[in-house]
Amino acid sequence: MPSTSSSTRGPVSQFIDHHYRHFNSAVLKDASYAFSSHVDSGGYMLVTLAGAMSTAELGLSLAEMIRKDKVHAIVCTGANLEEDVFNLVAHDHYERVPHYRELSANDEEALLARHMNRVTDTCIPEGEAMRRIETAILKEWMDADAKGERYFPHEFFFRLLKSGAIEHYYQIDPKNSWLLAAAEKNLPMIVPGWEDSTLGNMYAGHVIEGDVKNVHTVRTGIEYMIELADWYTKTAFDHSIGFFQIGGGIAGDFPICVVPMLHQDLRRTDVPLWGYFCQISDSTTSYGSYSGAVPNEKITWGKLAANTPKFIIESDATIVAPLVFAHVLNW
Repeated sequence: MPSTSSSTRGPVSQFIDHHYRHFNSAVLKDASYAFSSHVDSGGYMLVTLAGAMSTAELGLSLAEMIRKDKVHAIVCTGANLEEDVFNLVAHDHYERVPHYRELSANDEEALLARHMNRVTDTCIPEGEAMRRIETAILKEWMDADAKGERYFPHEFFFRLLKSGAIEHYYQIDPKNSWLLAAAEKNLPMIVPGWEDSTLGNMYAGHVIEGDVKNVHTVRTGIEYMIELADWYTKTAFDHSIGFFQIGGGIAGDFPICVVPMLHQDLRRTDVPLWGYFCQISDSTTSYGSYSGAVPNEKITWGKLAANTPKFIIESDATIVAPLVFAHVLNW
């Protein structure tokens, strides 16, 4: 099974190879080897990010996956898009709350009074993170608006990062920002439901106040699906495209639907199906749940084939994803 000799693999990979033999640990190892096999044979990998993986600092491993061409496209929520940059410019102002399960309602109000927005055990500082980026990206929005130009949310971030306008705020090593790595690669990105994010709310506010005249200056939703359909159609004939899903929700469901749309609605029946599928999920398999659905259910929707390599690792993505990436990178 190993594509690399044990002598050339790093200590994390060697540990996984030796100890991960059964149950979810075995699936993690099998999915990692299948990931590597897919990419090493010329396949592309699309990674989807749900939850708060950017605040969990997944960039520590995901950025290197992007730089090493192990990831070829990303679909993420608006929260993950912005929170990687929040962490980039305000990391030193974040606060951990390891006893978060013990917080009372009054404790939570005290955090609110300090403008500390809690994500499980981590508080994001509003002033140093959210407002700092709002000020910088508002200029990008307004400049585009004045010129009659329109860009996707991720493109505004790429422009901001490449401009160097916020570089003096960096508080982590830039190599650990996955969005910065994506910007440097000009990686294809899809951000469904961007409106459901802090900056999406701020953008709506600036449109209401008249700072941005054209609400369509930021492209979203349906245009993202059109962009994804075009990328998938052009890419899938030369490179089998795999689907590595972290969590569930819109970040996973939106992009995987592009294949049945191409087949059933556009009648492009010659476009290949997804060539690999893996989901990391802590969602209980239940009635009517997409996030908790087993991979085989996707066959009936025309998303996967019976012979598509399929894996579901039922565990915490903040634990599992860095291990999978470390294994793929031979760390």
